[in-house]
Amino acid sequence: MYSNLEKTPRHLLVCEKSNFKNEKSRHGIHVENHYFNYRVSVLIPECGALPAGLSTIGSSFGKYYLVKNLPVYEIVEQQFLDLCVKKGSFYALSYNTRIDQDNSAALIPAGKLILSVDKDTYEELGLEGQQSQYSHKAVMRHIITIDLTDASFAPGTKKYKRVIWALKEKKPLACDFLMAWHPSGEGDFSLSSYFAKYQCKEHTPSVSTKILRDIPSPVISGGELKGKPEESCDSQEFLDWLGAASADIDCNNEASSFLSTYCCPEPSVVMGQACLWTVTGFLLPEKIYMLLEQLRHYFDEPKLAHWTTLTVHGFADSPVSWGVAEHGFHKGGENLYNFVIFRNHDYWLQMAVGTQDGCPP
Repeated sequence: MYSNLEKTPRHLLVCEKSNFKNEKSRHGIHVENHYFNYRVSVLIPECGALPAGLSTIGSSFGKYYLVKNLPVYEIVEQQFLDLCVKKGSFYALSYNTRIDQDNSAALIPAGKLILSVDKDTYEELGLEGQQSQYSHKAVMRHIITIDLTDASFAPGTKKYKRVIWALKEKKPLACDFLMAWHPSGEGDFSLSSYFAKYQCKEHTPSVSTKILRDIPSPVISGGELKGKPEESCDSQEFLDWLGAASADIDCNNEASSFLSTYCCPEPSVVMGQACLWTVTGFLLPEKIYMLLEQLRHYFDEPKLAHWTTLTVHGFADSPVSWGVAEHGFHKGGENLYNFVIFRNHDYWLQMAVGTQDGCPP
């Protein structure tokens, strides 16, 4: 009767430690390859006002667009590829589609269109793909990856004609899309003008700042990642605490009549104040990397804090997590990473994905 309770879903959190000055550090690659992000949060201990440098970067995150009921073939047309995809980093993600139930799509900067479709749609399209790794015993979903920059996909080729025919006539697919573009140079291309015949609305990321006061905070050391030395909380415990503190959950919960309680890991100190700064929207990796670079230099001048954090949440229903790695929803759709940045340029990088996902890179 209770056998299922023994089958606890596996926990997938990958942690690594390095130093930003290490020439083999992979921090930039991890940020750049996490394409679809909806929230970034910065927590700065012992800080009562947002540093000017962060505010400047926050205002430069740029606009993004929501295009309603856009046929997928529109982003495969050669004119769009020439005007936009081949002249910068273009990001498109189907919006309000559930990756475990609906047909969803994503276009990543490498020029790859990724379709996550159900069994019936896959058979109707007739395009080459592979089974989703979340199909279980019966194959219910397939992943189709189309390299729009490949020479075999040039206009007039059999492959190009077949893809356009499949998406435009055989099985027309349409979704609401979030879109953003990071051009490689100067240009006057406008997404809103190009998709004027569809309902295309421009959006600006929202920004909020909150000062947290008198909160218990775990003691951590940049020299430790695994295990739990006497003087430091470990990486897993710290990430749990960070989530609770950012969500304004009481971290000093004493057991009484509650079935579940949470307390700050020991050893701990009381943090007099902390600045929690959050940007929400369709956020490009290029801008998040700029933010990380800014935080790296936060300790160039003496500060009371010993560390600061940068937390990035990816879309729960994104077909991919890092690169082209398939992302699964399972129960919570976890898809996030967190940097803990220390005074001496050491950092912890914590990457968490759904319990069925492959291991982050």
